[in-house]
Amino acid sequence: MARNKYPEKTLEQILTVSAKLFTEKGFDKTSIQDIIDALGMSKGAIYHHFKSKEEILDAVMKQRSQSTTEMFDMLIQNTQANNAREKLVSILEAVATDKDTHSIDSVLSSQIKNPQFVVTGIKDCVIKDTPRIAQIMLQGREDGSIVTDYPTECAEIFLLLLNIWINPVLFERNRSDTLRRLQFLQQMMKQLGVDVVSDALIEKATDLYANMGGYSQDGQ
Repeated sequence: MARNKYPEKTLEQILTVSAKLFTEKGFDKTSIQDIIDALGMSKGAIYHHFKSKEEILDAVMKQRSQSTTEMFDMLIQNTQANNAREKLVSILEAVATDKDTHSIDSVLSSQIKNPQFVVTGIKDCVIKDTPRIAQIMLQGREDGSIVTDYPTECAEIFLLLLNIWINPVLFERNRSDTLRRLQFLQQMMKQLGVDVVSDALIEKATDLYANMGGYSQDGQ
């Protein structure tokens, strides 16, 4: 067999097609053979890069995390606002409406019983995004738009609650339950002196999950 001259391109194709299949069919119902058939590649080409379907999912998640981080950095650089609080509100609303960021949330539901998978997701959430949000909060302290002595801690708890606890896909919640938790987060952050959860963010977040079929079927 001839040596692949473009391994990076092959890897990108595997991840793109796998992410699409995982989202459309579900992780559990997607087989390695499904991925091979969709790619039109040999089994050896797949196993050259990945030993299992779980390794492919891990790579898909890392790729999406990197993409989200890059988008976050772009928003931080380009978002104009009167103060740091308004800037952070605008950034959060933009992230909440980005379909690529949330396009594989439904895949997570099949992995929720995998402790290592969940812990890795939590660590990535805190380690990668907390410093960026905390820095904006520090700027808010300087301009008076944010009032907290614990910017890093506020950023961490905010991300953990927003990305993990509130996510209806992970906990099989309906829209009403998700809305109440977002409203709770809004009030909590206000009391902490970090009023960054806008009504628009809540509306956009609940609509996003509805559009992707993220709510359980026991209510609206």
